[in-house]
Amino acid sequence: MPKLSINTTANYSPNFDLRKRNSKQIKYIIFHYTGMKNENDAIKKLTSFKSKVSCHYFIKSNGKILTLVPDLYIAWHAGISSWKNKKLLNKNSIGIEINNPGHNFNYKKFSKKQINSILNLSKFLIKKYKIKNNSILGHSDIAPDRKKDPGEKFPWEYLSRNKVGYWHNINLRYLVKKRNIKTDNGSKIKFINNLYKIGYSKNLKISKTRYEKILTKAFQRRFRQNLINGVIDEECLIISENLSKKLNKTS
Repeated sequence: MPKLSINTTANYSPNFDLRKRNSKQIKYIIFHYTGMKNENDAIKKLTSFKSKVSCHYFIKSNGKILTLVPDLYIAWHAGISSWKNKKLLNKNSIGIEINNPGHNFNYKKFSKKQINSILNLSKFLIKKYKIKNNSILGHSDIAPDRKKDPGEKFPWEYLSRNKVGYWHNINLRYLVKKRNIKTDNGSKIKFINNLYKIGYSKNLKISKTRYEKILTKAFQRRFRQNLINGVIDEECLIISENLSKKLNKTS
């Protein structure tokens, strides 16, 4: 089992389920950004009984990793969430919060030290709990109608190249040529169905048109990060087809 290259420091949160879970229940890693201006305030919130939120690990701007909730306890990070046939993912996941002001406070790139810690921590957890690459997700993947994090600056492609998570294997120059080329209704239906095959969940609580736009943006934040417009173009369709085939082979 690989060792973490950066030691974790205990800074425990009172916000977790008292009953322990079995290690075999841990199936997912969920990434979040804090979405707050100040790092210390973010840590205070995640360790305050009043906030009712927490995570298992917190990655500071300098790359240091804090343990807020031990792995075998259920932290309160995912909220109302779903992926494939799973709902309320807290019970089956490990939540990792990364300090970043987020979209409301001048969203910025994650630091190299943070990315290094994300990689090392993820590899450690993947090996320890036998987590599959298609079960490494962002908060916006499992709650697209509520969340944007970890956002389009999160290094999904880099992590995938280093065996954490997944990415498509299509030539970028080819994809750029397909960008902003309109799709017909049949192709749009195909795209949305591909998203359901990948794992994004259906949501019948809001209008179909509105939800499909939300879902498209969540997909773009993850897999087409330099244009987030909620429009289904040829580029999005091609990426979705590639991922759908790739993930269904490995699942």
